[in-house]
Amino acid sequence: MSFCTACGNQVPDGNAAFCSRCGAQLLPTGILLSASATPPLPGTTAVPTTSGLAIVSLLCGIVFFFFPSAVAAIIFGHISRSDIRRSGGRKTGAGMALAGLILGYVGVAIIPIILIVAAIAIPNLLRAKVATNEAVAIASLRTLNVAAMKYETANGKFPQSLAEFGSSWASDSDRHAGYVFEYKLGDVDLVGGLNSGYTITAKPVTPETTGRRYFFTDQTGVIRAESGGVATTDSPPIN
Repeated sequence: MSFCTACGNQVPDGNAAFCSRCGAQLLPTGILLSASATPPLPGTTAVPTTSGLAIVSLLCGIVFFFFPSAVAAIIFGHISRSDIRRSGGRKTGAGMALAGLILGYVGVAIIPIILIVAAIAIPNLLRAKVATNEAVAIASLRTLNVAAMKYETANGKFPQSLAEFGSSWASDSDRHAGYVFEYKLGDVDLVGGLNSGYTITAKPVTPETTGRRYFFTDQTGVIRAESGGVATTDSPPIN
């Protein structure tokens, strides 16, 4: 029976390379090997160090929602756990490496699911946003038509610009809910000397993103729409 000269631990017969208590390297006879340092005094215990790879694995696992980090957590986790097992007690951190492994595998498992959900949800959200913007544009045109008729009844003429429709409209060209609204007076009636009518158009600020359809209306109160370009008096009316 041999004893470790570093800590005095009894070493079972065999070819143990390291002391099971302090991790000191041993000769088959139990003699401590140390070419670069003075052997610890008998009765003292060598302090094990934490595996750096285990720490890296855990840190990468914490940010597992980045796919490369999840993969790195798995790789470093396996390497560090193997290194810790071979160290004979000189290195610790198996728990951190395991945590990094678990988080890494979680990331590898759920990131594809997140990407699939995003691929389905984002287009639906964009379509819903477009539909909402178009509905707001139509409602705004209806409101403007009613306001123009009331203004004409009260003043005997149509408003000169969008600003006369109220404080929410700043000029002859204004933006609301992803659309640009433009207001123009019609030609002057030679008999009465007044404008014969008006036109209002609504165009998407960013076609296909803030809106797909273009809208047109005039003093008739009919709202018309086009999907492939600017709406005019010849465009089909909306239902």
